Amino acid sequence: MSRTLRRAAVLAVATATALAAGTGIASAHVRVSSDDATPGGYGVMTFRVPNESDTASTVSLRIQLPTDTPLTFVQAEPVAGWTITPTTTQLDPPVEADGDTITEAVSVVQFTAADGGGIAPGQFQEFRLLGGPFPDADSISFSAVQTYSDGSEAAWIEPTVEGQTEPQYPAPVLSLTGSDAAADDAHGSGDTSTGTDPAATSTADDGGDGLAVTALVLGGLGLLAGLGGLFLGLSARRRTVGG
Repeated sequence: MSRTLRRAAVLAVATATALAAGTGIASAHVRVSSDDATPGGYGVMTFRVPNESDTASTVSLRIQLPTDTPLTFVQAEPVAGWTITPTTTQLDPPVEADGDTITEAVSVVQFTAADGGGIAPGQFQEFRLLGGPFPDADSISFSAVQTYSDGSEAAWIEPTVEGQTEPQYPAPVLSLTGSDAAADDAHGSGDTSTGTDPAATSTADDGGDGLAVTALVLGGLGLLAGLGGLFLGLSARRRTVGG
């Protein structure tokens, strides 16, 4: 094989591998979605937490709720093997909600795994909060800190700016415009109150990511096949001319 063809083949394999790997990394963020969250209403928020470590388990997730536009009602769905610790903060000034004066609200919800438990490498977990009323806005941003069994942390707190590249650790953003299903389809949503099956959603979402990776890899293999055909054609031509 000529030097040019060898270089092209190596480039094709490297490109396909990098694209496939990049697709997996881009989707491995802590994200939040909802099927029923709307401005002024109440809904279930699903936080999907993938484990990004090859050796350590995720043993804690700390979700910080906004206090400038507080959710005056917050409940957490129990998760087997995890304890839930809410933290409240005083509101200054107090806010009115459903005719009542609210002086404090939940500002942090922490999920902590039991000893020896957690989200193992190669796995993910979903955590759900029921809350409201949501602010009169298109979206609401949360901060989340993911702690691993080796003591390291991933702080998902960086704002995502429209028109700019997504940061390495973006803060989870919940859409309140009713477009979550389309915007977060690749990351899925599960809501037990509406009958959505989280396992089924996960399978569909993972299938979507898998198809994207498969397409990229197949594209690279197709390029290699084309280069192989070109090499065979040139070899046959040389034999014919020399024959």
